[in-house]
Amino acid sequence: MRRLFIATVAILAGWGGSLPAAITVTTDFEGGSAIIEAVDTVKREVQIRPGGNPDRGWPCWWYLRIDGLLAGEDATVKVRGSQRHARNNAADTGKPLASSWSLPDRAAASTDGVTWHQTDPGDRVDDSVSYQFAGGGGPLWVAWGPPFTSSHSTELLDRAVTLEPDHARTFDLALSREQRPVRGLRITAEPGGQLPAVWVQARQHAWESGSSWVAAGFVDWLLGQEPEARWLRANGDLFVIPIMDIDRVATGDGGKESSPHDHNRDWSNAPHYPEIAATQQQLRSLTREGRLSLVLDLHNPGPGDRQPFFFLPPVELLSDRGRALRDRFVMFAARRLDRPLTLAATPRVTGSSYHPLWRQISTVWIAEHTNGDTVAACLETAWNTPHSTTAGYRGVGAKLGRAVADYIRFLKAPQALSTEPAGGALPQVTPTSESPKREPGSEPKRS
Repeated sequence: MRRLFIATVAILAGWGGSLPAAITVTTDFEGGSAIIEAVDTVKREVQIRPGGNPDRGWPCWWYLRIDGLLAGEDATVKVRGSQRHARNNAADTGKPLASSWSLPDRAAASTDGVTWHQTDPGDRVDDSVSYQFAGGGGPLWVAWGPPFTSSHSTELLDRAVTLEPDHARTFDLALSREQRPVRGLRITAEPGGQLPAVWVQARQHAWESGSSWVAAGFVDWLLGQEPEARWLRANGDLFVIPIMDIDRVATGDGGKESSPHDHNRDWSNAPHYPEIAATQQQLRSLTREGRLSLVLDLHNPGPGDRQPFFFLPPVELLSDRGRALRDRFVMFAARRLDRPLTLAATPRVTGSSYHPLWRQISTVWIAEHTNGDTVAACLETAWNTPHSTTAGYRGVGAKLGRAVADYIRFLKAPQALSTEPAGGALPQVTPTSESPKREPGSEPKRS
């Protein structure tokens, strides 16, 4: 249940005998979430912890609105880590989530709920960070990171159809368990043809809002007038799902390790979530047609990861040709994803040491259930950097689009895989034994 907290604390001394304007704090809107512990009208300070039901994912996301601040008036939001338990590795450990997941170096702020900017680095003391904000004379929205909700998704998809009425159409992938439509976009010049298919999905974990902004950047680039974008629109069949876990995005829950498991642990023969079952059906259909070339699953990683990186399925699940195609795509991505969010040199591998349900993770399922020519990769875009903004995320999406165009152009070349690529050797893909996203009760490793 959403909470409305109206400050009643005021001290007349020091205010010239008059009360300061009351501060009103609410989370009663799409994606809103916070436990509001205190509001000090005199200090203009709000103290919170992340909200969300731990059964619906890690309690690390927070998003609230403050009313009552004058234009230019300074205010502080002090955030402490959650005290609630966090499920992990398909088990209830009873431990609270490490506070680092809830405390980015910089928070996100908006005076209109549309345009978001980062704050200055917060003041970190023990398990809390205090962020400074300036009021705009109206509502002030503050959040863990720039929110991306179903309204953002609807605006993105509708804009795509307006810009490309002949080649773009929206579709409902599925109706979620809580009866919300999971919407997608398809862009192709030949809906009934045999063009290579690319599937891009974001937000299997609801708190990872930056992944949806990467998807938005991919779509915006695809609809633009760069020669590579125009070429890809004419030569590919592109599917984009900006939000997979639509229910927990709406309710402001974390999604990661939710009960009975999250979306990215649901890729089994009997999925719990209708949107996963529908995605599997779509991917199987494209595989039968011999067209499924590339599947990209967009995520955000741990707080210590300062560069984007790929998670890839274990090499033993791939054929020789599949490994070569995977390495070729990673090479194209490494060339395109440059500063400031530069792709890390070494991908990580989703294997048996990562999670007990590792075979039910998207990229592994795709490797085992599609043809040997399908490349599946999970892109983790760093969220805890000065460049982890809507513009920064969109930039990653645009660069990812260029890498996709490079790869599809390569696939259409008759000499594909027959010659060494220009510009240097392929990257070495080596497994890592663990991920910084695994331990909720301990400080994640930093890359």
